[in-house]
Amino acid sequence: MSAVVGARPTSPQASSGRPSGPFTGTGKLLRFMFRRDRIRLPAWVIGIGIFVPYFFTAFETLFPSEAELAELSAFTSGPMVGLLGGPGYGLGEGLSYVTFFTALYVIYFMLAAALMNILLVSRHTRVEEQTGRAELIRANVVGRYAALTATLIMAAIGNAAVTLAVLGGLLAFDAPASGSLLVAVGVGAFGMVFAGVAFVCAQVSEYSRVGSAIAGAVLGGTYVLRATGDMSSEHGNVLSWLTPYAWSQQTRAFVDERWWPLGISAVVSIALIVLAYRLSDRRDLGAGLRASRRGRASAAPWVTNPIALALRLHRGGIRGWVLGLVVAGLVYGSTTGPFVDSFADMTGTMGEMFTTGPDPVLGYLNTLMVMMVIAVAVYALLAVMRVRAEELDGRAEPVLATAVSKQAWLAGHILVTAVASIVLLVLACAAMGLTAASSTGDWSLVGELTVAGLVGAPAVLVIVGLACALYGFSPRLLPIATAVVTFSGLAAFFGELLELPEALLAISPWHYTPAVPGEAITAAPLLVQTLVALVLAAVGLLAFRRRDLVTT
Repeated sequence: MSAVVGARPTSPQASSGRPSGPFTGTGKLLRFMFRRDRIRLPAWVIGIGIFVPYFFTAFETLFPSEAELAELSAFTSGPMVGLLGGPGYGLGEGLSYVTFFTALYVIYFMLAAALMNILLVSRHTRVEEQTGRAELIRANVVGRYAALTATLIMAAIGNAAVTLAVLGGLLAFDAPASGSLLVAVGVGAFGMVFAGVAFVCAQVSEYSRVGSAIAGAVLGGTYVLRATGDMSSEHGNVLSWLTPYAWSQQTRAFVDERWWPLGISAVVSIALIVLAYRLSDRRDLGAGLRASRRGRASAAPWVTNPIALALRLHRGGIRGWVLGLVVAGLVYGSTTGPFVDSFADMTGTMGEMFTTGPDPVLGYLNTLMVMMVIAVAVYALLAVMRVRAEELDGRAEPVLATAVSKQAWLAGHILVTAVASIVLLVLACAAMGLTAASSTGDWSLVGELTVAGLVGAPAVLVIVGLACALYGFSPRLLPIATAVVTFSGLAAFFGELLELPEALLAISPWHYTPAVPGEAITAAPLLVQTLVALVLAAVGLLAFRRRDLVTT
């Protein structure tokens, strides 16, 4: 008995006979993560890299001669460039495809790299803890920092792959090697900064959705800060330099090349990663630095049916999207006056891109309205993915164990998503009309753009119906809806100019939407779109009733 009492418990590390430490098991976890993301990560890298040749092909199609490219001189100056792209180095005399691409479009590659890193870090850190898988792994011979370190290595490899993809795309179109390397490394460095941001945000809340939302807010907030700084000064001001955007854009690739701004990105990335390690020591596994607010002992009186429950679950996201899209509408609408003035005397390709009928103002506003339709379609996809998370995380099962049917549960989420999409689009377009009217002095634009939001709503409802149908059959099919929205967005702006076949253009839900403001409104396509949306939603509800729940 005394021998038993005096015995010291052995740890898994001691019993295994292998040395252990805070980084033990990093290599095995890294291999496991690559195994899980063997499709997801390459898809991100290829998806980002493939747009380099796509844009250059589009430029050569849109502007086949130097004379037509020089026609952009009116556009490539002033505050509009600061708003849309950045400081705009190389957009003056000697404008080329390479400088045009770098000054106006590289920022969108940076945004894509940042999103890739935010989702990657959240998936392999906070989601693992939230689902309980991290606890099972840590019960084995795995060190405290193993998961964090494996995710960091994976993010670094992913950003290196994005850097090589962008570099290869630029070199394929005979861009100077030194400038191409500077641009590509700038995109990768920007991604690493937001990998660090995501690591820190993952320590704050015990829910992956909140951590990712905080990182996304940092991405969006710094974009607004950058735009404000770049619009107010030719080379940006102190506001620009406070953001990671400037550290990559101020390298002035292909113009006055300098590497030292990327040193700021490196220092900030390292500081954020070190901070994340330190913060991880100050919390328990599965917990966050910020304690979750205790919920009510009972549901609110108004949460009495599936629709009310869905509204309760989606209301936070709806509020955020309302704020973001209304602000975007106000900002983009305010550009109408100066932007159209810049294109007033423009002919050729650029004139065709932003002109609907005889009025360039209405053509430009229709282009902005299409952008809002695409943005709201993205919201709809994310809302349906939230429904998927409810099922996969096991939260739908207790609800469906009550008198609530599977069809009623899904129908509540789809109805809330559909109504919210219509409201978001109308509010965004109305906000855009308000500042467009103020910018041009034509106050009838407020009503025209509000109506345009209603006209664009059936196309968004088709996306909602498609997502519902795919989800009804299997949650794994939802990426198909994402691919449709991505292709439709590209087709909306470049489809006709690139002479894509009509069969491909027909994939876009908003291909048949009247180009308002600017064109007469016809009811037939809107009714057909609404009917298609209803049929797709009905198919999804029926399929969901017939399949089993998928839970983790």
